[in-house]
Amino acid sequence: MYPPLSPFSTGLRCRCPRCGEAPIFSGLLTLRPTCPACGLDYAAIDAGDGPAVFVILILGFLVVGLALWLELKYEPPFWLHMVLWTPLILGGSIGMLRPFKATLVALQYRHKASSDIELLKE
Repeated sequence: MYPPLSPFSTGLRCRCPRCGEAPIFSGLLTLRPTCPACGLDYAAIDAGDGPAVFVILILGFLVVGLALWLELKYEPPFWLHMVLWTPLILGGSIGMLRPFKATLVALQYRHKASSDIELLKE
């Protein structure tokens, strides 16, 4: 039996939601088939498009707000907007997708939100 772990702690560290030890990803955003430490099967867990939606909304809010503020305050040329916001959007989205996806996977595990509940039982 494994002690209950915080889905936010394991999600932000991108670790297994059951044992908190092994990494949950085998690639950039590819879930491992099972946890190498405790053997939890990730087949029934799917975060879907949720992480991408959260990242788009959060980054969109920040970038549009900052770009609007910069435009109204300093009126920079268009190329400066491209130089500033393109790396922020690309880096922010890549950097935020992994922890958001891992957190949603951990929340699904914690609340047993799956079509195949048997795979999620300890």
